[in-house]
Amino acid sequence: MYRVGVDIGGTFTDLLMLGQDGRTVIGKTLTTSSDPSLAVETALRQALGEGVTKPCEPGELIHGTTLVTNVIIERKGALTALLTTAGFRDVLEIGREKRYELYDLNLEPPQPLVPRYLRFDVPERILADGSVLQPLDEAYVQRLVTELRDKGIKAIGVCYLHSYRNPEHERRTAEIISKVAPDIRVSLSSDVVSEIREFPRTSTTVANVYVQELVANYLTKLQQRLDSLAFVGSFFVMLSSGGIATAETSARFPVRLLESGPAAGALAAAHAGVRSGHPNLLSFDMGGTTAKLCVVEKGQPLKTHEFEVDRVYRFKRGSGLPIKIPVIDMIEIGAGGGSIAHSDSLGLLKVGPKSAGVEPGPACYGYGGEEPTVTDADLVLGYLDAKFFLGGKMRLDVEAAHRALDRLAKPLGLTTEQVAWGIHQIVNENMANAARVHLGERGKDPRHMPLFAFGGAGPVHGYRVAEVLHLPALISPLGAGVGSTFGLLVAPLAFDFVRSAYSRLDSLDWGFANALLQEMARQGRMVLENSGLAASEISYRRSADMRYAGQGHEVSVPIPNRILDERDIPPLTAAFEQIYRELYARAGPDVPLEVINWRVVASGPQPEMHFRPTPARTGETAKKGSRLVYFPEYGSFVETPVYDRYVLRSGMSLRGPAIIEERESSLIIGARGQARVDEYLNVIVKFADA
Repeated sequence: MYRVGVDIGGTFTDLLMLGQDGRTVIGKTLTTSSDPSLAVETALRQALGEGVTKPCEPGELIHGTTLVTNVIIERKGALTALLTTAGFRDVLEIGREKRYELYDLNLEPPQPLVPRYLRFDVPERILADGSVLQPLDEAYVQRLVTELRDKGIKAIGVCYLHSYRNPEHERRTAEIISKVAPDIRVSLSSDVVSEIREFPRTSTTVANVYVQELVANYLTKLQQRLDSLAFVGSFFVMLSSGGIATAETSARFPVRLLESGPAAGALAAAHAGVRSGHPNLLSFDMGGTTAKLCVVEKGQPLKTHEFEVDRVYRFKRGSGLPIKIPVIDMIEIGAGGGSIAHSDSLGLLKVGPKSAGVEPGPACYGYGGEEPTVTDADLVLGYLDAKFFLGGKMRLDVEAAHRALDRLAKPLGLTTEQVAWGIHQIVNENMANAARVHLGERGKDPRHMPLFAFGGAGPVHGYRVAEVLHLPALISPLGAGVGSTFGLLVAPLAFDFVRSAYSRLDSLDWGFANALLQEMARQGRMVLENSGLAASEISYRRSADMRYAGQGHEVSVPIPNRILDERDIPPLTAAFEQIYRELYARAGPDVPLEVINWRVVASGPQPEMHFRPTPARTGETAKKGSRLVYFPEYGSFVETPVYDRYVLRSGMSLRGPAIIEERESSLIIGARGQARVDEYLNVIVKFADA
């Protein structure tokens, strides 16, 4: 069957269609923010018209979206209530009881999704070992839910203390809600995130039910649009963990879609890196709204099990809403083609985090935008061709870009070109600084990691970011402008499970631990079989979150996929100590180890990409012309050769300065750059000595 990957970004919606014979169709259209499914339909309709396949033939569509993130940031979710154990209604505001910025007297805490007047104490109590101290007051729950129904509440999150060990009270509460108010959506913490730490567990449960209705409605509408195109086949959604799931599973656990689109980009970089002999690299995805950085190690993106959304201060940990889900470990920077440049109160040039988005967009788009953006600066510097943007489908207004930059340049006492280069370089430095922090916090040395640049703006800025970070090389793939869609097509069906069960490793109840692991594997098999996989196609990866006794946080340690017993204590201890040393460059104290969480990832086989690149057009020269482009090495605009990406063949090489253009993006190579095309048509740029 043919396969389609569609990624909705803040500015553009990208599409990659892969035919049965390996032929590809690439599409890129402006995102319709009022109804993102319309852009998906538009892009798919255009792709189907290319003749690679027919709508009536069975296909597979994998979708990545930023919808969940946008709903939370814009606070457009359902009117939600929270039911929690008596005495714990304020956990969302108490949080971790510490200031994320110690010396900021005007510090703003992140605002909970559920206001205090909609958070309710429920008489019940389960202890840490799962035993019942106080039975659930079912009559109270029934009266409360009746009142909430009559007041127009649309969603309820239920998070009782220690329900990860015993979900009985939560499940009984859900039964009561279903009977009294069947139209109210419900999320149970024991289903959404069955692990310890009350604050992030409650925050994640609330976020899940807060967006559930909107996501379900969106997926239903998208399915209707697919039906109108006579699309026949399977429809899957990318999860933040890098796996894919059915629309039904995604609608039940929409919080797992928070990093849906960015996760696909990291998978694409990892897959391409392994193929080209670079299993360790730094994935750099820059689009119209944001840029994302991710470390890829041994062919796999790094993962984490907690992150934050809607931060008050973008780079301040603790200033956002904590979400405990498996997620590819990325840092997101408010730097994209639509990022708006301005001068601050000190008269200094700043860029972002505010973005022009798609409405009205950068000034050069001609849709009414007047603020100077990164795209306007790149156009004025000559990095973009006004007549070849999106392959000529969208003409850019150079004069509008000049006018927008002029209004910013004059108060700063700069020329238009100076302010344009300032915007370009500030964005590069901001991204490089964020990358340093991201790498440093994870104990990674970037000096042997090439930068894999993709997204509409990634190849435009990748050279300078790699140069600032002193990276060994820059890699830009064919089809870089829609790079995330490649990741959608190589992602397997997968789902993660976790159970908290604290124990010292030397006194562990191995029978209980094995039962937990087997139960999670059984649940994973059910989810994936319901998605269409056979049991023989499903594999399982298991791990344990371990720490030294007395520590506050854990590290994840792989565990063998078999029945465990006390003979596994030495190898688990050795594995933990090795991972701990890799992270912190030192050994820990001589104290016992503790196991906090057990994890199982159930996944299907990774799809094979029978990708057949369009052969380079023979009989044509790679150089398509030249134009004046600004390069700081010369301090001025210089006549620069422009190459056609679709004529470059494996083995070709060229020197900078140069521009390589394809329909969805342009690769800028500075004066020190030495580029070659590898067998997979990646352009690999290395830096000559200054």
